[in-house]
This record gives sequence, structure tokens and C-alpha cells, in this order.
Amino acid sequence: MHIHTTIAGLRAARAQAGRVALVPTMGNLHDGHIALMHAARQRFGIDAVIASIFVNRLQFGQGEDFNQYPRTFEADCEKLAAAGVDHLFAPNEAEMYPQPQRYHVEPDPALVSILEGAFRPGHFRGVATVVLKLFNIVQPETALFGKKDYQQLMVLKNMARELALPIEIVAIDTIRAADGLALSSRNGYLSANERVEAPRLHRQLAAVAEAVRKGARDFARLEAEALAELEQHGWKPDYLTVRRRADLQTPEPLAESLVASSLVVLAAARLGTTRLIDNIEI
Repeated sequence: MHIHTTIAGLRAARAQAGRVALVPTMGNLHDGHIALMHAARQRFGIDAVIASIFVNRLQFGQGEDFNQYPRTFEADCEKLAAAGVDHLFAPNEAEMYPQPQRYHVEPDPALVSILEGAFRPGHFRGVATVVLKLFNIVQPETALFGKKDYQQLMVLKNMARELALPIEIVAIDTIRAADGLALSSRNGYLSANERVEAPRLHRQLAAVAEAVRKGARDFARLEAEALAELEQHGWKPDYLTVRRRADLQTPEPLAESLVASSLVVLAAARLGTTRLIDNIEI
């Protein structure tokens, strides 16, 4: 695996790489990230897989853990090399932002003012800006992202479509531990007791999803019961809600055209000091 720390070095390698799949990350890699690397390798017609590691200050809000975000570069490189990644782009802040970033991508306010956007203002602006910059640097044919960050995936898909980017955005299913917990870099912050409790979030999502599949349409009641169950076990939920997959807006329960397969249930909640997110497509 070739490691590039400059844009010029990455572009020189990219010119010889053929058709490329890009997997952007912030490092501190786990099996969910590695699954993306393997999926990238398996994409039809791809000649090389490029991963990036860059902890993007723009997407961290006030009071969030930019400085505390784990940097595990050597271990990450070993995992990427073992997964068959061809090139790693690992710039520092001075390389990515040699001057203050004055131009930004402003996603659709209707999409980024809700759910994660309501609790992390400016987050998706930072994500979209750095991803567009990575797209411009790497110029991949394909880019892969996990479904665990469902709203982020939608923001990036919409950005690629509306800006006519010649890039296929591929969504990969969430990788989970045996007990259902979605793999996440934040899981490392959980204490031993919290780790035992953490799968409850997925169980509540699964219960709501199953009820909707069986015909339940009182979404407000289902959401309230799931939130109460989390709170009774020490969680501090931000939301647990059924939304339309197409735009993440609230569905009309009595609409004749509503089908369960058009919905997704999403949640974010704190367990101790750790904020976990998850979702299940219904």
C-alpha cells in the first residue's frame, strides 16, 4: 500500500491508477470500515482502492471531541494494507486547508435541520465540504459509505446528484457485533457495563421496525414506548423516530400510498458520556 500525505503525490498516483473506488474515513478503523474496503475491491471495473484518513475539524461542533478523537494511524495502516487497499491519502490539516476554508457546501436546510442536524448544527456542512474536496482531489469513479450514518449518506447522495458529480455513491449495510451493536469508533468510549447495555438501542429499533412491518401505523406510540424503554435503562435519547427513506421527513400514517418498505427508523441516544446512533430500514 502506498501512503500519500500531499495532494500532489496522491494525484500523481491517481493518474496511473485506472478506475478508482474511494473510501473516506477519519481513521480509528474497525471492521465496519474494513468491510467498506472489501466492498470497494469487489466493485465491477475497479482497478484500485483508495482510502483516506483525515480528521476533519469542520464537522466537529462546539464541545465535540475533535482533540480527543482517537488517532491510531499505524494500526489503521496495517488494517488497510491487509484489506488490499492500494493507496492511502493521509494529509494533515495544513495540506487540506492551507488557508481558512471560506467556500463551503450548504446542504438542503430541510434535510440538515432535522435529526442529527438539529443536535449538531453545521455538522453536515463540514462533512459535505470535506467530501467534495476529497472527490475533487481523488476523482474516483465510485465512493462507498456505510448506512449507519444514514442522514450523512443522503446528504452526500443528494450533493453528488444535484452538482452532477460523475461519481457513483454506494451505500453499504451496517456491520454489527454479534449482539447487534452497530460498529462505531465511538464504541471504544463505552465502559464494560455500558458495552453490555449498548445493544438495547438496536433492539428497540428492531422492535419498532417489526411492528411497522406487521401493519402498526401509530408511529408516535411506538416511538414513545421505545424512548421510554431506553430512558428506564439509563439512556438519554435525542430521538427515536420513523421517517420516510426518501427525504427523512415524518410520514403520514394514514396515507393510502404508505408502504412499510418506504420507511426507516432512526435513533440517537447517550449512554453515559457516549452518543450512539443507529437505524434500520423497514
